[in-house]
Amino acid sequence: MKTIKISEAVVRRLPVYLRYLNELSKKSVHTVSSQDLGQKLDLNPAQIRKDLAYFGEFGKKGIGYDVDYLIEKIRQILKLDKVIPVALVGAGNLGRALCNYNAYLKDNMKIVAIFDAHHSKIGESINNLKVKPMGELKETIQSLQVRIGIITVPAIEAQNVANQFVDGGVEAILNFAPIIIKVPNEIRVHHADFTTELQSLAYYLDEE
Repeated sequence: MKTIKISEAVVRRLPVYLRYLNELSKKSVHTVSSQDLGQKLDLNPAQIRKDLAYFGEFGKKGIGYDVDYLIEKIRQILKLDKVIPVALVGAGNLGRALCNYNAYLKDNMKIVAIFDAHHSKIGESINNLKVKPMGELKETIQSLQVRIGIITVPAIEAQNVANQFVDGGVEAILNFAPIIIKVPNEIRVHHADFTTELQSLAYYLDEE
């Protein structure tokens, strides 16, 4: 693998490739070309080839990519070839939906612990996981070697949750709260803000 810095845009496209390749594999499709990938994913085939070439030579000219082999290599690149424990804070509607979806995916990124600050939620069961109190967060994520934290709490509580995740030793955070959280530079944060995404979509609506 080349020792160069890979842009975030490339990394974000890899799961898109992986999802479609998994669909092909389920249909017993054995090979796929960059042209086919580009057409289905609405991407430039040259961009797809360039993205994959950062990590090695996976295709054969005139033949394309072996679907199952490319799935295996992308999973390795994304570190999905091993179980990645995830913890979630916020057992409300969104938190429950994410837990249910995670269980449905049957993927190696597994939500292994759920926390909430509200007494009414503590002890509830979501996909065989008991909602734990926040006081147990640090000990739990350290004992389960949790590497990623998910925040689905109101904005006013998000920074405090992020601080506790950092204190517990997580390496990355996915934040669904509508606020920018501040963490040390070595902690990777991705924000998933439904409100801003919807508002930006509104810009493109045709005016009557």
